[in-house]
Amino acid sequence: MARRQTPRTSRSRQANHDAAPALPGQVVLVLQGGGALGAYQGGVYEALHESGIEPDWVIGTSIGAINGALIAGNPPQRRLERLRAFWKAVEQPVAAPAAAPQLSVNDNAACRFWTMMAGIPAFFTPNPMAWLGQYAPVGVENASYYTTLPLRHTLSELLEPGYLNAGQTRLALGAVNVHNGEMTYFDSRKGPLGIDHILASGALPPAFPAVRIGDAFYWDGGIYSNTPIEAVLDDNPRRSSLIFTVDVWRADGSEPSSLWQVAGREKEIKYASRAKSHIARQKQIHHLRHVILELAKAMPPKMRQSPAVKELVSWGCQTMMHVVPLMASAIAGEDQTKDIDFTADSIRARWQAGYADTRRMLDLAPWRQPVDPIEGIIIHDGLAHDAPSMAAGIDGFQGRTK
Repeated sequence: MARRQTPRTSRSRQANHDAAPALPGQVVLVLQGGGALGAYQGGVYEALHESGIEPDWVIGTSIGAINGALIAGNPPQRRLERLRAFWKAVEQPVAAPAAAPQLSVNDNAACRFWTMMAGIPAFFTPNPMAWLGQYAPVGVENASYYTTLPLRHTLSELLEPGYLNAGQTRLALGAVNVHNGEMTYFDSRKGPLGIDHILASGALPPAFPAVRIGDAFYWDGGIYSNTPIEAVLDDNPRRSSLIFTVDVWRADGSEPSSLWQVAGREKEIKYASRAKSHIARQKQIHHLRHVILELAKAMPPKMRQSPAVKELVSWGCQTMMHVVPLMASAIAGEDQTKDIDFTADSIRARWQAGYADTRRMLDLAPWRQPVDPIEGIIIHDGLAHDAPSMAAGIDGFQGRTK
């Protein structure tokens, strides 16, 4: 499945890759769920890789879990190749299949309709048990419209055996316990991960079936929190970090004027999740941790040595968290079915957008600027999208995928 990389990378680019820039802590890549929208994340990783920046930790949900596993589950020199191979495998032709000649040959909507009807051979296919009806007691592992057995096979070909748990890159995958509704992060630092954990993180109901891990069943973490940044901000022990949060759903948007647009807007709000509130809360908490240490410095040395004060000071923290939001903007012609738009042009446009946005952010490198040491979390959200970055360069992307 893996395809050979073309010699696009110039010597100057390779030199950049060999000499990674100095960074303010561990590099964390946080990948949101969003189906076909996840192609944007592939472009983000390509830009980081070209710049010599490899993540120390990848946190993902749903398609972010798949992209994250392909990164953490392969050595750095093969990661981009494997990401490209996956997205090439799930690419859908716009032309209607012979079985449905009535569909328009050049209609992306028809292609998405066919995806819903027939699935994607390398990803998911219709589940025959769904034909028994919605009331049939088929069990939680079979209660879905599709089966993800093809994805299991695809991942088994694209993951380097044993590398997912080799400890080179930490991986955390968000999933929801079906029974108690609690969010769980399967973390390679706490135990071995496998394909089942990846499938569980992407088991979006009712499309995909729940996945058994141990004695419990799990669904897609996106139905609880689709932006898993809290996993790194709540980590213990904390480490200073440069956190790239890659979001493919926007919380802001225009007012819908039709039922179709309402459905799309509802999906945006639902899966954009609570990223801003998560970060705002964590920013307050981290600020207080820094305040504790500053207050401790003002105490007399003898007082600081008392057991009670030591206990209070232990709640303080010196780590600095630089959060770099990368937000995918809309591309022309998308609608509420954009998350199942696996057509080649859409995948290429989104990948190119992620690449271009990340290159601009890396050129700005705002984390190099002086910061207030009392602020534990610094949010670098000054990157503005311009129209050409989202749609231009499709031919260039096609060159990178061959």
